[in-house]
Amino acid sequence: MAKSVMYRGTGRRKSAVARVILRPGKGVITVNGRTLVDYITSPLARLDISQPLVLTANESTFDISVNVYGGGMIGQSGAIRHGITRALLEVNPEYRKILKPAGLITRDPRVKERKKYGLRGARRAPQFSKR
Repeated sequence: MAKSVMYRGTGRRKSAVARVILRPGKGVITVNGRTLVDYITSPLARLDISQPLVLTANESTFDISVNVYGGGMIGQSGAIRHGITRALLEVNPEYRKILKPAGLITRDPRVKERKKYGLRGARRAPQFSKR
């Protein structure tokens, strides 16, 4: 029995983590056991996810299976995009020349800042009263 070829990539964005598996196929994307359209309702977020596939002309080359948890819809879509990018780099390291200028390889470091004591939020101070 021949072992099927698969490429893995882990993507992160805010508090979302996505484990992505690429297998040769027809271009079907499955997220947490559901279709991409069912799981991610926003067309903009779906466009964001498909960006690395469009740039490398692999829209209908791989079947993509994703396990994602944590964060919200936009954070999860960013994590999926990052995971797909990393898996594509495993497929062909030459894709780096296309994906790097588009800013897809770099992990977005922006995360929610913690709340500090004495303040109402991360930076929001209590209202000042002069008198």
